[in-house]
Amino acid sequence: MNATMRRVVIGATAVSMALSIAACGKAGDKGSDSGSSSSGDKSIGLLLPDSVTARYEKFDKPYFDAKVKALCSDCKLEYANAAADPAKQAQQVSNMVTKGVKVIVISAQDSAAIKSSIQSAVDKGVKVVAYDRLAQGPVSAYVSFDNVKVGELQGQALLDALGAKATTASKVVMINGDDADPNAAQFKEGAHKILDGKVTIAYEQSGLWKDTVAAQKMSAAITQLGAKNIAGVYAANDGMAGGIANTLKGAKISNIPLTGQDAELAAIQRIVAGTQSATVYKAYKPEAETAAQLAVNLLEGKDIKSLATATLTSGSGDKVPSQLLTPVSVTKANIKDTVVKDGLFTVADICTAEYAAACKAAGLQ
Repeated sequence: MNATMRRVVIGATAVSMALSIAACGKAGDKGSDSGSSSSGDKSIGLLLPDSVTARYEKFDKPYFDAKVKALCSDCKLEYANAAADPAKQAQQVSNMVTKGVKVIVISAQDSAAIKSSIQSAVDKGVKVVAYDRLAQGPVSAYVSFDNVKVGELQGQALLDALGAKATTASKVVMINGDDADPNAAQFKEGAHKILDGKVTIAYEQSGLWKDTVAAQKMSAAITQLGAKNIAGVYAANDGMAGGIANTLKGAKISNIPLTGQDAELAAIQRIVAGTQSATVYKAYKPEAETAAQLAVNLLEGKDIKSLATATLTSGSGDKVPSQLLTPVSVTKANIKDTVVKDGLFTVADICTAEYAAACKAAGLQ
């Protein structure tokens, strides 16, 4: 074989090998799209804000995980909790992007501070779903409850519990949530809409979603207003209501209305015992399952219009397709028809030995 012929044969062989490698690469790419290759191709991340609020670890995460697996059996799930630290959550977003997560579902610890992290993730092709709290930045969708309505339910429950004492002469203490959480502002807005002009908000502070901070604020309110002059207390969530209830007990203040929201087990038990008048039940399962469905649809390039039928504007001015679920007020009268009926808690969960007599009086046993 002469030199010219050898060069032709070698060149043809090289081209043939290159085409074979390219073909294998394409086959591999196709396999990856179906989930049989790189796990990062079908990876969904969940980022929750704190572990102090009982609902997140106990309900939201398990419901979300189960629904994703039901919809996408070969999807990989990544999870992290910010432990109430915005900087930590920003790093968690970056970590998930580095791992190759394609869709991140995030309940922002600080909705404004997380904006740059979300923008960075989206710039790298990651889809972001805001969960429970409307994060700033270019999120693809948002699922939560009508949070202004939550505040309205809280305010109305307080007025209902006050009864004839619901007058402008009645002084009410208002302990709101963390200002970094847009939900807190919406709860506050809804509560003021109901309470303003009906009672006097004599003391109002933020409790930062912490029972210890709320307890300190309640103690300051008692010092400022006098124990006998407080007609009722608005607490933005059940965790803070627990701290406030302890402060009221320590100050020997009893039989005054105290609100909350999240329908935590301890709050339901306080309602049975009469140390909290009401909470707001936001059914975690449909919220988590809607978020999971949104995440899977975005991962698979499917439409989300049927899942996010409203549009909200975030603090950054972004128009966000949203789904807002309906909250329900819970008092002693409807515990069975709400949290027990939905399987959130059993009667046995609620009616431990400490609450057995109160449960019997409330008709739960």
